[in-house]
Amino acid sequence: MASIQRDIEVDAPIARVWDALSDVGRIHERLVPGFVADCRMEGNVRVVTFGNGHTVREPILDVDPQRHRVAWAAIGEPFTHYNASVQALESAPARTRLVWIADLLPDDARAQVDAMIVQGLETMKRTLERDARA
Repeated sequence: MASIQRDIEVDAPIARVWDALSDVGRIHERLVPGFVADCRMEGNVRVVTFGNGHTVREPILDVDPQRHRVAWAAIGEPFTHYNASVQALESAPARTRLVWIADLLPDDARAQVDAMIVQGLETMKRTLERDARA
C-alpha cells in the first residue's frame, strides 16, 4: 500500500483555517477553488469534481474539531483503496501547518496522487492566506 504524507505552512490563524477545512461541502469555494471545480454533499458523501473534470465520491469519515482533522475515503476507479486526512496544527499565533496523509492502492497511483496532494496544498495555502489578509 502506498502511503503519502505532505505538509505546508500557511500564514493564517488556525481558527480561520479550521473554519474553511471543516466546511467539507464547500471546499471548491473556501479551500481549493480551481483545483476542485465543484463539490456537493449527498448525505455524508462528498461528490468532488476536480478542475480536470474527474469526479470522485468521497465518504466523509470524520470531522474532528478537537484535533482540527478531516478524514475521508474515495470510492471507485482508479482506487481499490483510498483514505486520507488533512489536519491543521497551530505552528505560531498566526500560522498553521497543514498535514495531508493518504493511504492508497494500487501502488502505481502514488505518483499521480502525490502530485495532486502537492497541488491541493499549494492551492489551500494561496486561498487561506488571501482570505486571512482580506
